[in-house]
Amino acid sequence: MTDRPKQKQHPLITTLQQAKRLIKVVIGFTILIIGIAMIALPGPATVVIPVGLAILATEFIWAKKLLKRFKDGANNIKNSILNNNKPN
Repeated sequence: MTDRPKQKQHPLITTLQQAKRLIKVVIGFTILIIGIAMIALPGPATVVIPVGLAILATEFIWAKKLLKRFKDGANNIKNSILNNNKPN
């Protein structure tokens, strides 16, 4: 096998990729902040916060880990509710 040198991407492609990443980050943080505000304000914070984290998880490891913790906590709550409602 021959080792070919890595081809350089066109500067426009690199710029578009960076712009796409920036848009995802801005939208993700905006939705996350709105969700956090919904903890005190009326609104479905438990739905909006994971959506913001899911968008941010495409770019950041910390958001992926936090989203996993959120999902695990939600599953634990669901399981405890279902287990408590079972007839004896």
